[in-house]
Amino acid sequence: MPSITELAFDLGFKVVGKTKFCVHPSGENDATIIGGTKNVNVDLIKNLDPDLVLANKEENTKRTVDQLLTANIPTFVSEVSDVESSLDLIKSLGLIGHFQEKATDLIKEIKSGFASISLPEKTATALYLIWQQPYMAAGTDTYISDVMSHLGIENSLTKWGDNGIRYPKMEPEQIRELYPDVILLSSEPFPFGEKHLKEINAKYSIPVYLVDGESFSWYGSRPAKSLSYLKKISRLLRVDGEN
Repeated sequence: MPSITELAFDLGFKVVGKTKFCVHPSGENDATIIGGTKNVNVDLIKNLDPDLVLANKEENTKRTVDQLLTANIPTFVSEVSDVESSLDLIKSLGLIGHFQEKATDLIKEIKSGFASISLPEKTATALYLIWQQPYMAAGTDTYISDVMSHLGIENSLTKWGDNGIRYPKMEPEQIRELYPDVILLSSEPFPFGEKHLKEINAKYSIPVYLVDGESFSWYGSRPAKSLSYLKKISRLLRVDGEN
């Protein structure tokens, strides 16, 4: 899990294994690649003989976790759906690794960072797309959606309520029906670019913005590094004339 790998490095863990998507921190992240998030090479992990494996309920499979536990490899499985549970993860890893002071400082920095964002009187509604063909959006029960709310942006899927689908597929007619103030195109997992921005803007006549997926979806220590960018996005999407 890329954001958890980054957090482990920043707290002070000695990271010996990572997925191929764990690209941060660059320059010092030379741990052994043990596959992708969904196709982990458990035999490779066994050979590394780690004291602990950090897994994630959303990103990693139950089969992988079961294999690790069967091999008697201690495994910590996290579940993050909002900013608060992300802070709980930082606290837990701080306790596990005896990095309580670093964890406490990081939590304070993230909390004060989000608290310093000036929220608009009127919120913009936004549809946050993570994939195309088919279009898929971040639902209301996601870390992405909670970050949006911390920026004064309302997830347009709130109109549908919590239907239990975290990343629903979106038909073109459904997007037209929602008619959000803006559509946000994430840089990951699908790499939306200018071409897609122009296509979607022409199709729906709705303002479209490209946004950095790491800033919106990576939890752990990433929010502390993305604060200035998130503030910029919050100001950009104000609908009260103060941007």
